[in-house]
This record gives sequence, C-alpha cells and structure tokens, in this order.
Amino acid sequence: MDTLMLSRLQFAAATFFHFIFVPLTLGLSILVAYMETRYVSTGDEMYKKMAKYWGKLFLINFAIGIVTGITLEFQFGTNWSRYSAYVGDIFGPLLAIEASVAFFLESTMIGVWVFGWDKLSKRMHAAAICMVAFAANLSALWIIIANGFMQNPLGYVMRNGRAELDDFVALITNPFAWSQYVHTLSAAFLLSGFFVAGVSAWHLLRKNEVEFFTRSFKIGAVFAFIFSVVVAVQGHVHGNEVAQVQPAKLAAMESHWHTQKNAPMYLLALPDEANSRNSVEAIGIPSLLSILAFNDPNAEVKGLLDFKPEDRPPVALTFWSFRIMVALGTIMPLLALFGLLKSRKLQDYPGYLRLMLYAIPLPYIAIQAGWAVAEVGRQPWIVHGLMRTKDAVSPVEPQQVAFSLLAFVVVYTLLGIVDIYLLVKYAKKGPAH
Repeated sequence: MDTLMLSRLQFAAATFFHFIFVPLTLGLSILVAYMETRYVSTGDEMYKKMAKYWGKLFLINFAIGIVTGITLEFQFGTNWSRYSAYVGDIFGPLLAIEASVAFFLESTMIGVWVFGWDKLSKRMHAAAICMVAFAANLSALWIIIANGFMQNPLGYVMRNGRAELDDFVALITNPFAWSQYVHTLSAAFLLSGFFVAGVSAWHLLRKNEVEFFTRSFKIGAVFAFIFSVVVAVQGHVHGNEVAQVQPAKLAAMESHWHTQKNAPMYLLALPDEANSRNSVEAIGIPSLLSILAFNDPNAEVKGLLDFKPEDRPPVALTFWSFRIMVALGTIMPLLALFGLLKSRKLQDYPGYLRLMLYAIPLPYIAIQAGWAVAEVGRQPWIVHGLMRTKDAVSPVEPQQVAFSLLAFVVVYTLLGIVDIYLLVKYAKKGPAH
C-alpha cells in the first residue's frame, strides 16, 4: 500500500476508535448532571447514589477517551501536513477554541466535581457537573464545525494557494455543521441511554439493588427513546442537506446510478461498483427517493453516472454503512419504547432484559456506520470541492506510516481492552462499592 492509503487507514482507525469513547462521554455527562440536579431539587438520596455510580463509569470512559483524542490531532501534522498547510488558517482557531475554552473548562470542572463531594454545597457541586456536561458538548461543537467546513466549506477566500479565513461568522454558522452537530449529539444521547439501560438490565436479571436499577433503567430508556426519535427525524432533515450539498454522496448512499425524476427507492439492491450498476434491483417504491431527498415526488435525483469516475465516492462501503445505520435506527426506538411501557414490571420480562444487555453495542455500531457514511461518502475530497484527499497527504515514506499505523492499532487495542475491563468491573460492582 502507498502512503495515501496507509495514512487513510491510520486516520480511520484513530477516528473510529476515538469515537467509541466520545458519545458515551457526551451523553453520560448529561445523565449524571440530571441525576444530581434531581438530588438537589428533591433531596432524594437515591439520585445522589445514582450520580456517584454512573459518574464513576463516566470518569473511566472520559480518561481513556482523552488519550485517543490527543493522538488523533497529532496526525494532522504527521500524516496530513499538506492539508494542514492548506486549511490551517481555518482549522487553527477552531481547534484552539476547543482546547483552550471547552476542554479546559470540562477538565477543570471534572476535578471540582470529583474532589468536591462533601466539601462544596449541594448546589455548587451540582453546578460543577452541569458545567462538565455543558463543556463536553461545547467541545464537540467546535470539532464538528471544523468537520462541517470539510463537508461544506464556507467563510473562506483562496489566497496564495491556500484557503484562508475570511468570514468567521459564516464559518461557525455553517448550516451543514449545525445539522451534523444535532445529529451527532442525538446519537450520543441515544447511546448513553442504551448504556444505562443495558447495565441496569444486567443487575435486574440478578435482582441486585432492584429499586436503584429499575429507576436507572427508566431514566436510560426515556433518554434512549426520546433521542432515537430525534436522531431519526433530524437524520431525514440532514439527508435533505446532503442531497443539496453533496449529491454524489446521496447517490452512493442509495447506489443510485441514473439521474431521474420521480426517483424510486429499491428495498432490495446490490451495488456492482465495478460495472457502474446494481446487480440486483427489486421492490422499487416509486418517487420515494425523490421524496426523501427533496420532499418532492417530482424532484430530480442526480445519479452516479453523471459524475466522473474520479469524483465518485466508494459506493459499496457508503451504501452498506448507510443501511446498517438506518436498520439499527429503526430497531432501537422499538426496544426503548417497550422498556418504557413495561418499566413497572421489568423483572417479568427477563428475555427483554437480556436483549437490552446485548443491545448495548447497537448504537455504537450505528454511530460508527454513520460516521463512515459521512467521511467515506465525501471522498475523493478531503475538503469538498476544494482539495482532494490524495493532495493532502504528507510527503513521507510508506514504511514510516505503516510502522506508526501498527503502533496505533496495538496501543488502541490495549486501551480498548483496559476500557472494557474497567467499565465491566465497576459496572458489575454496583452502587454499594
């Protein structure tokens, strides 16, 4: 493999691995803040117990997630130096604000929260975890605004062969970025709801701390259901934006080859990328793709054959990733809704509780698939319409990248094992320890 492919693999490995930790950090911080706020407002000691137990799992996930995020940012200098030189004027301020404001605030408030039990007033202590949740989600905003520029570049001017910042307001109000932000946060909250419900299900199956975990399960299920609906509805809105801004990505998501009005959606399709067609197309619903893309049954949807071969994204990976995300996005609200309806008699449904335990990985898989749609579907552009990925890579030898890729995979695998071991260990212990 050449330097480009190795660098892409390395960035993909780092990004996907980092994104195992980020969603749980975002959502669990909100849930812990909610639990402690309820403790302050009601005086119910059960909520304090919840905040301490789930907060411990939040801290484990947060600590290991930091390490993976730091190495990810280093790759802009080591593997993608031409990209950094090209858009450094735009990326620099965004990453600086993220690190110096949001992450700094989050880290400081976590320290206050961890060491402030029984030292601060109840209100001040609850305020600390609320600030942690706010800062964690603010941090994600600046990262996604940076990614939003790569998806839909705004607020720049080309000067001396570089994209330089021209309009900071246009950059940070990029509608595509904000849509991505809402979609990503909703998915993160959904994941956290499933995590809390799944861990609670494990304890309920063993009749451990039944009241504690029944109430925890209900909070997790409510959170999961609300945001599984939000992420689905907002996903449709974001799909409309993709159709407008990145029509090639939309065509790859649906393996749609021919430009046509009243474009149908095929429930059964099999991309044949090598021959620029679908080897199987069956059960087509007339006009459905036009409706989903533009809310108009008569709208024209551009097909992949209208793009030069060198401008088409990888079709099969984008197509299947999109379908995995949508399929799981259909199953998860049903699982959460059943738990809500049966929340008073959960122990009468041991099969459902086992299902919720095994369902913990589902939102992780859906989020990774969604990220693949967003990033693979943007190819061959690293900045859509401005810079191709092959022009962004650093001029280094493939052997150097291969070695660092191997090192990343080994270190990340170890970190993943440590994270899972610690989460499982402390999740099993329950709130009494």
